[in-house]
Amino acid sequence: MKKRKLVLIGNGMAGVRTIEELLKLDDQLYDITIIGSEAYPNYNRILLSPVLTGEQTIQDIILNDQSWYDNNNINLLMNQSVTTIDRIRRQVHTADGTVVPYDRLLLATGSNPFILPVPGHALDGVVTFRDINDVNLMIEAAGVRRHAVVIGGGLLGLEAANGLAVRGMTVTVVHLGDTLLDRQLDEQAANMLRTSLQTRGLQFLMAHQTSEIVDDGNGRVGAIRFANGHQMPADLVVMAVGIRPNVALAASAGLHVDRGIVVSDTMQTYDPSIYAVGECVSHRGTAYGLVAPLFEQAKVAANHLAMYGIARYEGSVTSTKLKVTGIDVFSAGDFMGDANTDCITLADPEGGIYKKLVVQDNKLIGACLYGDTADGAWYFRLIREGRSIHEIRDQLMFGEGAVGDTGHAGESKVAGMPDTAEVCGCNGVCKGTIVKAIREQGLFTVDDIKKHTKAASSCGSCTGLVEQILINCVGGAADVKPKSARPICGCTDVTHGQARKVIGQQHLITMADAMHFMEWRTPDGCATCRPALNYYLLSTWPGEAVDDGASRLVNERMHANIQKDGTYSVVPRIWGGVTNPSELRRIADVADKYAIPMVKVTGGQRIDLLGVRKEDLTGVWKDLDMPSGHAYGKSLRTVKTCVGSEFCRFGTQDSTGMGIALEKDLVGMWSPHKVKLAVSGCPRNCSESGIKDVGIIAVDSGWEIYVGGNGGIKTEVAQFFAKVETQEEVLQYCGAFLQLYREEAYYLERTVHYLARVGLEHAKEQVIGNADNRAALYDRLRFALSFEQDPWQDRVEKRIAAPELETLNV
Repeated sequence: MKKRKLVLIGNGMAGVRTIEELLKLDDQLYDITIIGSEAYPNYNRILLSPVLTGEQTIQDIILNDQSWYDNNNINLLMNQSVTTIDRIRRQVHTADGTVVPYDRLLLATGSNPFILPVPGHALDGVVTFRDINDVNLMIEAAGVRRHAVVIGGGLLGLEAANGLAVRGMTVTVVHLGDTLLDRQLDEQAANMLRTSLQTRGLQFLMAHQTSEIVDDGNGRVGAIRFANGHQMPADLVVMAVGIRPNVALAASAGLHVDRGIVVSDTMQTYDPSIYAVGECVSHRGTAYGLVAPLFEQAKVAANHLAMYGIARYEGSVTSTKLKVTGIDVFSAGDFMGDANTDCITLADPEGGIYKKLVVQDNKLIGACLYGDTADGAWYFRLIREGRSIHEIRDQLMFGEGAVGDTGHAGESKVAGMPDTAEVCGCNGVCKGTIVKAIREQGLFTVDDIKKHTKAASSCGSCTGLVEQILINCVGGAADVKPKSARPICGCTDVTHGQARKVIGQQHLITMADAMHFMEWRTPDGCATCRPALNYYLLSTWPGEAVDDGASRLVNERMHANIQKDGTYSVVPRIWGGVTNPSELRRIADVADKYAIPMVKVTGGQRIDLLGVRKEDLTGVWKDLDMPSGHAYGKSLRTVKTCVGSEFCRFGTQDSTGMGIALEKDLVGMWSPHKVKLAVSGCPRNCSESGIKDVGIIAVDSGWEIYVGGNGGIKTEVAQFFAKVETQEEVLQYCGAFLQLYREEAYYLERTVHYLARVGLEHAKEQVIGNADNRAALYDRLRFALSFEQDPWQDRVEKRIAAPELETLNV
């Protein structure tokens, strides 16, 4: 098959990221040519400021060196400018006469720095701050010149001023407006920033309009004159007054241009063979200048260039994180607010701290931080995910730590963590390793971090923490999305929610059918998507979908927990934590017979046999003659109980009997993540019902049900759900809630995170507010459980094949 020809005009971050995403999808579809106007391969433009200050070199910020282009058979034309796009013949013409044909054309021409149209703007010594050439000119000037004027008090202007000051120049920042960073900070934060920068040696002229750059008589800048007649000496002028999308080439080719190159949600221009991404683009009337939105555009464009045709770009929520001479500032969302919003502020000018949070309809919609930005990543997540902050509003201003262990989906504040702190327990990855990889490798996504460090690549429980580290390192450049908007894995662009919906609507009951219908990019999927799809199939079509054992995680395939030495942990089910002498004798006999090195009582009131050899598993299960405790599964784990009214002086109800009834009612229930229950006989809560996925607490008049607790990595306190009178009601309400969770949660989403996403009120409406729906949910759960058999007994009696337990002779 003859390859199509793809030409990329623009060798910057957005365009090359599109090519990287395309190569992941299909590396054989196109012959690729990239045309760049600079004499360098793709580099990280965000890191030009550290190059200016001398902290890094140009080589340090190269993202794709020449070998990357060679290894991917990409024809790179550097230091070339494109003069014409011939849309009729589908050809690109360069200034040196080269003609490059295309079948698909990708425009990533970026933006141009705006040059003030004042007399003297073309003099030697007048530079912009946009590329490596600009940085080299500034470094050269700083070595021989003394007085620099930076026109523009925005992000680039302050970074340029800081870099030149570090190199020993006297720097004055001239700004037309009254406040610095007027697109990133409100007035109070901007004034605090200016005061602090002044103490560090920078000088400012606010509300000054430049009227002329004065010639020194030798064709070089000698001074700068303002509209008020004032003049000051200058032998270097840096213009940092904004950027404009570079649309000249597109406009000359007849493409529709309005502030930028107009594209659809597929990143396609009005010419179906031409796509565009990056700062040159106008999408729904908005042009983006931050990296994260551009990388989102890149994924969508790559999806369509690869002819998958299922991705859409719908705009981005952005944040800005900046560090100028040791001062941290952060902003995200609508941080200005208006008459329809509430503003929560904290100001400590003497201490150099200012925080402003903008709230609307019990949701955080904007944040502006100065001095203390440690919680910026957390605020950004709250803004992006649109979660209700009603329960934590009183503590919101004081940051993530003030809300205790709840309200932030299990992540910890990362700014104060030492580099030696372990982040990923599965793979032993510490914070410092992740930060180093982000900075040295130019990483912007969690997937990139997984590939370079293995963090978050196993169980996934540290993903939120890794995201926060990423946001803290690169701010708004971080390409992160809430789980609801993220693809299941790299094998597809389909999200968890979309997969569940399609499986239900199309009545898909096999892994092969699901992957084929949803156009999976890999024939067999991967260790991330296969377990998720297998669960969605089983939970949507119980009795019809066949469990694909090969798609389960290793512990679920073995029906035992693998240990670090390759042996296994076996935990038999002990109903409600209540056992008897016969069971205890069998456990002791099994431990002796198979020389099991450790027998341990668990926190869930069961007995764990640790160190069981693989070849002994079936024998251990047979001799125990007890059902599986499912301690290895994304399933019902345990129902912890206290002794309750049968023995305890304070017990108000039979919590032990209730716990046993619940466990027997739910045994065999597979779920998106592990599920733990507890029943307490009185409000003293000895069985820790307040930190379980479902907790039941006995009171004199019945039972109180709590949901969404978690006693794992981060303790989450369960929320009150309902109060009922009878055991039958407890079983139905708990079963209906868990079935709702089974049907709506994403794979590996704990109940606490599910409720944070959909809202507790949604669960109450479905279970408490609608009796018919509650009964239907419970009936569907009972129907699904009717097909479950004890997995240990199945293998002991050889009712199903268990090749995973067989020893291979090689």
